[in-house]
Amino acid sequence: MIAASPIDPDAQDAVRRLGRSALAWEVLRRDPAYRAAYSALLLKREGPMAAAPAFTARWGLHFP
Repeated sequence: MIAASPIDPDAQDAVRRLGRSALAWEVLRRDPAYRAAYSALLLKREGPMAAAPAFTARWGLHFP
């Protein structure tokens, strides 16, 4: 059986302070597939940036 590693108390405090959306953003921003998809989206844009429905659906993003 693999022992679970202890959770960094500073990381726990950051999540409590900043909330789940900040944690979700941090996970997404480190994901190489997300970064590649976002870069591709930027290359295709024309005019003001608007989130493409397929992009937001793929990554589970919701904008107010």
